[in-house]
Amino acid sequence: MQKYRILIVDDEEMVRDALSDWLTNLGYETRAVEDGFRALNEIEIDNWDIVMVDLKMPKMDGIEVLKRVHKIKADLPVIIITGHGTVDSAVLAMKEGAADYVMKPFNPEEINIILKKILEHQKVVKENILLRKELTKSFQLDDLIGKSLKMQKIYELIKTIAPTKSTVLIRGESGTGKELVARAIHNLSPRSKGPFIATACGAMPETLLEAELFGYEKGAFTGAVSQHKGRIEMADQGTLFLDEIGDISPKTQVDLLRFLQVREFRRVGGSELIKVDTRIIAATNKNLEQMIREEKFREDLYYRINVITIEVPPLRERKEDIPLLAEYFLNKFKIENRKNIEGISGAVIERFMDYEWPGNVRELENVIEHAVVVSRGNEIGIKDLPAYLFKKLSNGKIITRALKLETVEKEHILNVLKLCDWNIKKAAQVLDINRVTLYNKMEKYGLKKERI
Repeated sequence: MQKYRILIVDDEEMVRDALSDWLTNLGYETRAVEDGFRALNEIEIDNWDIVMVDLKMPKMDGIEVLKRVHKIKADLPVIIITGHGTVDSAVLAMKEGAADYVMKPFNPEEINIILKKILEHQKVVKENILLRKELTKSFQLDDLIGKSLKMQKIYELIKTIAPTKSTVLIRGESGTGKELVARAIHNLSPRSKGPFIATACGAMPETLLEAELFGYEKGAFTGAVSQHKGRIEMADQGTLFLDEIGDISPKTQVDLLRFLQVREFRRVGGSELIKVDTRIIAATNKNLEQMIREEKFREDLYYRINVITIEVPPLRERKEDIPLLAEYFLNKFKIENRKNIEGISGAVIERFMDYEWPGNVRELENVIEHAVVVSRGNEIGIKDLPAYLFKKLSNGKIITRALKLETVEKEHILNVLKLCDWNIKKAAQVLDINRVTLYNKMEKYGLKKERI
């Protein structure tokens, strides 16, 4: 049986001893320290399930200890110990994130009830986090997230083409995750132990891009003081990702075409032919066919890079993926920022579903990061969203959104039920609703476990 560990912080020795004795008799493991500085040191070097700290202490008061504890471990519950005359301060501590408070003189049974309540809540939260992570993983390929039919088809295509050497063209709007698709292809391929080198073609002028791709010899141009390997050569036995390929100059198009035809090249200023085994994955958000008609992109190069095409849909065309993506980014940024945030409110998800996301997944990621940073509660709410999000809502789509949300909710509940093996209690915990509500929704959507 697990023995929960409780750290007691109080400047009065008699209080420390009494609490330690009571809690030990109740089956807890305890350690008692006399001030906040020692407590913070204990939290840094050891693992604790709960901290009990006196509100009034000379060196560092309980509120300050509480704040510093949550900077070290955001999800560590802190119980404030207070006297009759400091109840208002205890309420303030609750607003600052304290899990609960106990009053002197102590009632051991009352303390035990509070401890059990907090520990049970922590257990449920941890189970929910684990189940949500499992749910996310079931719709995840490498770092790509999505349960929509369009994303599932992309996953299958990636798995099919990853083992091959074929050149791939990834198309989609800015921010849709084209580089993540390229990395997934690389990571699932036999080249995964080799380098993955990404190059933003549109970010470099013609001469610099040529030198960066093919390398150069010493003295090839002013400033070329030594030999330099290009990215094609550096990616040998691996993958070179050429982002924004529609932006490369006509001369670089010719050089790249020649390499794709013979898999050999010369460094700038060099005569030696260099042969490499580098897979090329290109990406663009431009209409290459239109560019060919306007003679801005070579047709022969187009056919060389367009062996396999993957179309990455914009986020507005796969809105059923938004809750999963939001949960994924929430977990990422709350860990980075040491925030104890348990979830995202239904109102926020509805707002997300109504928004068109011109910046796609990248914009959603930025919005979640903003919300995590500014949030002061344990749930992302409307007030935590950036103001611009309220100025770009789609007009006249309220009815459409409501219909879509029903579809999304039905699919999400069904997926959670399957993940939890139709265990209603666990599924309700993951969905953060009570069992009666879950039963009602199952009845509404006709969700029943298939009999084998």
